[in-house]
Amino acid sequence: DRVSIQQWIDSGNRTCPITKLPLSENPSLIPNHALRSLISNFAHVSPKESSCPRTQQEHSHSQSQALISTLVSRSSSNASKLESLGRLVRLTKRDSLIRRKVTESGAVRAALDCVDSCNQVLQEKSLSLLLNLSLEDDNKVGLVADGVIRRIVAVLRVGSPDCKAIAATLLTSLAVVEVNKATIGSYPDAISALVYLLRVGNDRERKESATALYALCSFPDNRKRVVDCGSVPILVEAADSGLERAVEVLGLLVKCRGGREEMSKVSGFVEVLVNVLRNG
Repeated sequence: DRVSIQQWIDSGNRTCPITKLPLSENPSLIPNHALRSLISNFAHVSPKESSCPRTQQEHSHSQSQALISTLVSRSSSNASKLESLGRLVRLTKRDSLIRRKVTESGAVRAALDCVDSCNQVLQEKSLSLLLNLSLEDDNKVGLVADGVIRRIVAVLRVGSPDCKAIAATLLTSLAVVEVNKATIGSYPDAISALVYLLRVGNDRERKESATALYALCSFPDNRKRVVDCGSVPILVEAADSGLERAVEVLGLLVKCRGGREEMSKVSGFVEVLVNVLRNG
């Protein structure tokens, strides 16, 4: 899409090809890392399925009720819950009606309980389901109210690498809603857990934690919180290693006084910026 948009602009067009509204005199393209991350992880945790005809969709809707019943039943074994979660993840990937059905059925509480499980596979599938459910804007605030942040923070600290990456992506999705940015930012250890993951995680974990921090830092009050967690040297190191999203976070932190002060203390900070500019 970026190539097509750039070609449109380079051809001298100064109106949006969709809305026909005028663009600025010298429009610049800014990558939406949060959206890119959500799309990437959505595909990662929910394997691609072929489109199904109407009869198969109707079957999926009727099937979902049985899967929900298994998930919420206290008598269900972990194996049966895992099977139900896996199939619900596939069903909720593209079907908004099933996402709403799962939410309205009370299955969110059961999924949250599975996140608390010591079974890492069960934990990963439940996080994937919650990520799918969070695609509905109406669910984002409800998930936070149901206590999802506490579970996410715990997973960011002690979960498996895949679970940590999905948990960070889930925070990014929830932070699309402005009120959630404030709630997540003020939650004890939420930001510090992301900063810690940025420091010690693998490539995927670091990318997702940086994306979540970027989404949260669009809320001004969170910038000081991120700075106070000692993030600036970690972000500079990540930027120096080529993590583009770390540069984007620094671009937001520089807007607060504390961020600028911390950046001035980092040895070689200017050199890192020069290298970033030189290498694109």
